[in-house]
Amino acid sequence: MARRPYRVGGRPFWILVLAVLVSCTLAYIGLSTAFRRPDSSYSLPPNYGARRDESGVGLRDQDCCWGKDHLELWGSAVKWGTDHKLNSSRECCRACKAMCSGDGPCLCNSWVFCGDREKCGERFGECWLKKQEDVLLPSLHDSGERVIWTSGLIFGKGEGIVGLETAYGTLRIKLFPDCAPHSVAYIIEILGSRHCVGCQIYRAEGRGNSWDPNGDHISHASFGPPYALLQGTLEAEGTLFSKLPAEACPKVRRGSVGWVDSGPEFFISLANHNEWRRPHTVFGSVLPEDMHIAGKIASLQTKSDVWNNINVLALEDPVHLKLKPIRSVDANDS
Repeated sequence: MARRPYRVGGRPFWILVLAVLVSCTLAYIGLSTAFRRPDSSYSLPPNYGARRDESGVGLRDQDCCWGKDHLELWGSAVKWGTDHKLNSSRECCRACKAMCSGDGPCLCNSWVFCGDREKCGERFGECWLKKQEDVLLPSLHDSGERVIWTSGLIFGKGEGIVGLETAYGTLRIKLFPDCAPHSVAYIIEILGSRHCVGCQIYRAEGRGNSWDPNGDHISHASFGPPYALLQGTLEAEGTLFSKLPAEACPKVRRGSVGWVDSGPEFFISLANHNEWRRPHTVFGSVLPEDMHIAGKIASLQTKSDVWNNINVLALEDPVHLKLKPIRSVDANDS
């Protein structure tokens, strides 16, 4: 039997619209509070997800190619900026990427651009393409508000991978510096401090009956609980943490690693969460062959808890983390 159509402009139509708005609002609130611990602050930064490039195009409307302002990286130049001028930092980033498109080592793994016409003067448009000896320990020349340069990193296949070392194995994470340069800079800062005391995973929820082993949602199943994720913190004790700005917000897929709000709390997704409409900064992804380790952690003993009226599963014994660089990975794995 055919369904009776809703009349546009009639009362049934507006009742439907109101119901959709209410349900979307409740879903948004539910997702936000599902991440929020009772002792944590959770507020969106101003202009969340609204970053634009020099042309005024929204961040999520284009492929990632971003850098960090007020930062000048050093290193051996493969193209001198005095002879290589471009119109935007994105073009400079893309020029570096073009030299890092094969399976071998990248000829360019960092770039430096001067994009403030007034402050740069004759140097406006200079795009320096450089080669770092160690992409996870880049050579820093200067940083701070007085610095007129914008810099970025490019990781090729098998490069830019860090390990979250646990008692159950090491989760290797491929970082996305072109999509989340501020987030990756923070991870590199932790690597440089050589300790991550206080870093841990304290929440673990499996896929339950809602997602299949590939992470795809099962038709007509609920979206949780359980919510198919691990959650923890990447804030080393004794290190002053500043909230990270919102960066690229792609869809959350199985293996995605992203921040809860502005960090330092983070999550590892165990499923493809197309239902998560709220944008999250995704700064890396667990290598597929290491997802079984995430599964081990998700199967550990948990206890039921309630965070802001949302039922969650917290680990009885948090899993402590050590952060370390991974120097050698088969390019086919990353």
